[in-house]
Amino acid sequence: MDDKRIIELEIKAAYQEDLLQALNNTVAQQQRTIDRLEATCQMLHERIISLPTAATAEHTDNLQHEIPPHY
Repeated sequence: MDDKRIIELEIKAAYQEDLLQALNNTVAQQQRTIDRLEATCQMLHERIISLPTAATAEHTDNLQHEIPPHY
């Protein structure tokens, strides 16, 4: 009976090792996805912040070259 019990424990340990490796792979993949999403969010944030200054500069340039309506 002891041999049977040891074999069962070894089988359980092998399954747990496989499960642990699968979970580790899943967590690593999720971390890569999170890193990619964070980089994308950072890029979008920087683009959004730069938009008002670019739009304001364009608007200012247009106003300087525009003839007032009363002329």
